[in-house]
Amino acid sequence: MSYISGARLVDDKQVKIASTKIDGIGPKKAIQVCYRLGISDNIKIKELTKYQIDQIEQMIGQDHVVHWELKRGERADIERLISISCYRGI
Repeated sequence: MSYISGARLVDDKQVKIASTKIDGIGPKKAIQVCYRLGISDNIKIKELTKYQIDQIEQMIGQDHVVHWELKRGERADIERLISISCYRGI
């Protein structure tokens, strides 16, 4: 099992499919990350080198809002709805 940005990725899946398990990364962004790094989307996670995994994690961390940042933003939105007494916040 490989971990990228706090998400556990299954080794037997393709990179473009497995990376969608990361919060904030969808199919389109997964393909873009692979393309920008020059990694084939059809390669499996277990076939990636440690350097390639580090590159993927670094690019996702720099260019995309993921995991805890999404959760923090979501919580701030909920708190704002509660503070303005919106029906969705009640």
